[in-house]
Amino acid sequence: MPHRVVVLALDGLLPFELGIPQRIFGRSIGSEPLNRGRKLYEVVTCSIRPPGPVSTDADFTITVENGPEALATADTVVIPASYELGPVYTEGRLTDELAAAFAYIRPGTRMVSICTGSYVLAAAGYLDGRPATTHWSSADHFQQLFPAVRVDPDVLFIDDGDVLTSAGVAAGIDLCLHIVRRDHGAAVANDVARRTVVPPHRDGGQAQYIQRPVPDAGSSATTTARAWALARLESPILLRDMAQQESMSVRTFTRRFREEAGISPVQWLTQQRVELARRLLESTDLSVDRIARDAGFGTATSLRQHLQAALGVSPTAYRRTFRSTPAGAPGR
Repeated sequence: MPHRVVVLALDGLLPFELGIPQRIFGRSIGSEPLNRGRKLYEVVTCSIRPPGPVSTDADFTITVENGPEALATADTVVIPASYELGPVYTEGRLTDELAAAFAYIRPGTRMVSICTGSYVLAAAGYLDGRPATTHWSSADHFQQLFPAVRVDPDVLFIDDGDVLTSAGVAAGIDLCLHIVRRDHGAAVANDVARRTVVPPHRDGGQAQYIQRPVPDAGSSATTTARAWALARLESPILLRDMAQQESMSVRTFTRRFREEAGISPVQWLTQQRVELARRLLESTDLSVDRIARDAGFGTATSLRQHLQAALGVSPTAYRRTFRSTPAGAPGR
C-alpha cells in the first residue's frame, strides 16, 4: 500500500502551501523493479470538522471531502500554514476542535508542518524539547509563546526524525522533497523536482532569506561557473578557477555568488559533492573509497566526515538504509 499522507486544512489556510504536499508526494513515482510506475504516496486532505467548506486567505473557499477521522489513517500528517489559528497563535493552546482532531492521530505517526503550521504542532506538544523552525517573521513570537521549543529562525527546514518543520512557502517544497528523498532516495526526489521545475535539493541548513539587495538585472551571473564545477566535481576546484569562468576577481565572484545562492562557493561545492556521493551510494556498488574519489572528497575519511556533518550518518549506514528499505516504506 502507498504511504498515506493526510493534509490538515485549517480555516484561513494559504492555498499555495496546501497544494505543496499533493504536488510533491502525489507526483512521486516508484523507480525500483517492485514499484516501478506506481504512486508511492496517497495524499488525502481533511478538515477538523465534517466534510464541507474551509476558508482561505484568498477570495475563495475550498471544499474538503474528509473529516478529522481521516487523521487516524495517516502514516504522515502535514499541517500547512493558516492565518486564523486563534488561541493556537495567541495563547499557545489547541482549540477543542483541534484537540479532538489530534486525538485521532496514531502514536508514531510522522508529523510535518509548513510555515506557521508549526504553531499547531507546538501547541499539541510535539515540539517540546525539540529543534524546530517556522517563518522567520514569526520566529521571535513563536519562541516567546513556546519556550520549551529550540527555535532556529535561520534554516529552511529541520528534520528531527518523526517530527519535521519548515520555514515559509517555498521551504515547504524543500521539506517535502527532502522527505521523498529520505523515504525513497535521490532518484525519485530528483524526478519529482524536475517535473515540478524546482531545484532538486536545497540543504535544510541554508538561510531562509538573503538580507542583501537583489543583483542588478545587468550584472553577471555565476551560472557558467557552477556548470563548469559540476562537470568536474571529482577534481580539485579552486575558488580562483571558478572566478575565472566568469572573468571576475575572486572577491567579486564570491560576493555575487552569495547574492545569488545565499551561501559561499565553498559551501555550495561541498553540498554538490555530498549530493553526488549520496547518489552513488544509493545507485551503485562502488566502494566507499572509490565514491570518495569520484565525488571529489579524495579519501574515505573525508567523505565520512562530510556525510556525518551533513546527514548524521556514515556512508555505510546511509547505503544500508536505502538498500534495505522495502519499496513504499519510509527510510529512517
